[in-house]
Amino acid sequence: MNKWLVSFSILLALGTAGVQAAGDAAAGKTKSAVCMACHGADGNSPNPIWPKLAGQHTSYILAQLRHFKEGSRKNDLMSPMAAPLSDQDMADLAAYFSGQTQNGGTAAADKVTVGEKIYRAGNPNTKVAACMACHGPSGAGNAPAKFPRISGQHAAYVEKTLKDFREGSRDNDPNKMMRGVAANMTDAEITAVAQYVQGLR
Repeated sequence: MNKWLVSFSILLALGTAGVQAAGDAAAGKTKSAVCMACHGADGNSPNPIWPKLAGQHTSYILAQLRHFKEGSRKNDLMSPMAAPLSDQDMADLAAYFSGQTQNGGTAAADKVTVGEKIYRAGNPNTKVAACMACHGPSGAGNAPAKFPRISGQHAAYVEKTLKDFREGSRDNDPNKMMRGVAANMTDAEITAVAQYVQGLR
């Protein structure tokens, strides 16, 4: 399973390289004024249920904004925010937030052992793939494949995201990759991985 994920990641990266519009980070900073209430002035959201955008891959931010605008990803707050954005607006916002420095996080000490095990090796007994197969050993993700950086992300947001994929309330993952991974994860595994990711550098 992990070999398949790595192979798919490489193919997807090769197939999607160089297809995004160039964004203007300075223009994105101006346009980000409406984003600040939830995501912070520099993309480090003050509320742990909302994702940090600082340091996220431009390609991933752009893809998610497009999904919100097109309706393939739905959220009561983000869907109406993305609806009026032009392609240039989205490219500018993505360029701005990707250029910001993320504030790191700290993992709950009692979750690190289990979280690291799932992140690095998965759970062969329940067919849970290792997170690092797509997100990398340090959680840096894969920009060309639009696999997000998850290191330092809020644990509460990661936990909610994994549960949303598991339940199917979020379904904008290519080829059901995340839904397939999350489907067999227990609540305890999801919590542990989310905490581990929050402290990952």
